Amino acid sequence: MLTTLVIALLVALMLVALASVVWRKRSEPEVPRAEVPLEGVVPIPGPAPRDAPLPVVLVHGLFGFDRIGVPGARFDYFRGIAKHLATLGCDAHAVKLPMMSSVPARAKELVAAIEALPHARIDLIAHSLGGLDARYALAHLGLASRVRSLVTVGTPHRGTPIADLLHKGPLDWARRLVSVLGMPIEALEWLSTESLAQFNRDTPDVPGVRYACVVGGLHKVDSVVPLPLVAPHTYLRKVSGVNDGVVPVSSQYWGETLAEIEADHFSQIGWRVSVRHTFDAAGLYAFVVARLGDAPIVNAVIAS
Repeated sequence: MLTTLVIALLVALMLVALASVVWRKRSEPEVPRAEVPLEGVVPIPGPAPRDAPLPVVLVHGLFGFDRIGVPGARFDYFRGIAKHLATLGCDAHAVKLPMMSSVPARAKELVAAIEALPHARIDLIAHSLGGLDARYALAHLGLASRVRSLVTVGTPHRGTPIADLLHKGPLDWARRLVSVLGMPIEALEWLSTESLAQFNRDTPDVPGVRYACVVGGLHKVDSVVPLPLVAPHTYLRKVSGVNDGVVPVSSQYWGETLAEIEADHFSQIGWRVSVRHTFDAAGLYAFVVARLGDAPIVNAVIAS
């Protein structure tokens, strides 16, 4: 618990530093917004699913967890999602990976977690950095024999300029400070646009595995931006256009596009930081599962 609090304070420090960068960017013109008529979730037409539903493994992103607890309360990274899928007859497991480690280290733990499950094959749904862990494990660690499909949600497949700032950029001092304090965030080195260009060259899709994505962003002028994401969202809007507060929309596409959603990076996994947030994350994941097999789940209506 103490480690989690320290990490939160360090992340807050990085956000304050990022806010100073945003302040200097205020006078620069914004990248034009994408003209996307979103009303919650926009399903992308595709062939009807044929295969039987499989168990689902949920993979968390940077600073993530499977479940944490304090006296009297427990919290899931994918908030309420596994329980909701269970009510629909889907067996869902949330794995726990090293919060700040490199993609290869996290991918190795992902493989071990899946090998420990009693299922011969599974579907993967991964959020943010977790999508890169899953791609690495499929391409380099032999996980493809156990996986039918990978769906990434809000994953920076082409990197994020936020990581560029913190890695060899003007905010590199914040990353080095964290390392000096004994908690190096190795994952940041894998999230820069330069690193992801190389990652994509070295990590091809595996034949026989279905790759798909859910793309999230704040397209609407009146969309609520969570307070912790105001500074990064503003910066990304200046340099990359529409984004979810952490990852540009343009970086999230990989494989088939199952849906485009009006949701910030937190809302994508069920966390609402304002009463004005109405995004139905549980419904989104039910929709995704329905697209992966013949499960008797009606396509969800995702509120924005």
